[in-house]
Amino acid sequence: MSDVIIVSELPRADDPVDAIARIELPMTAHDRRRVRRLVDAPDGARLALELQTGTVLTPGTILHRAAGRCYVVTAAAEDVIVARPRTLDEAARVGHLIGNLHRDLDASGGEVVALADTALADRLRRAGVPFEMERRAFQGRAPGEHAH
Repeated sequence: MSDVIIVSELPRADDPVDAIARIELPMTAHDRRRVRRLVDAPDGARLALELQTGTVLTPGTILHRAAGRCYVVTAAAEDVIVARPRTLDEAARVGHLIGNLHRDLDASGGEVVALADTALADRLRRAGVPFEMERRAFQGRAPGEHAH
């Protein structure tokens, strides 16, 4: 495919779904903030993102549907800190440490996941919270995009 697909607005959720092939576009938390750029899809298509400033791309966002294809944003693997708090008090401390650094987190299954950060790792170490550095998909928002 050599034509550029211009994406200036996201398809409406109630648009008819005629897509057969789901084309995943893995993006890091940082890349999901960049909504004015070129994206090369695994099937050879090139998407020119020309979305409005402030648009939020989250995993599962459909960028384009046409000709039996559906281009969907997914979370790419990236370096993360995975904390496994042992108590509710420790979980609250982890949340406070991450929030105090204005970082987003993804919590489920007894794990608190945040983007890898030397300052956060140091604070968790000093607090005695068990954690590991891993490479996995991060569903949260990139630094600078947190919400209160």
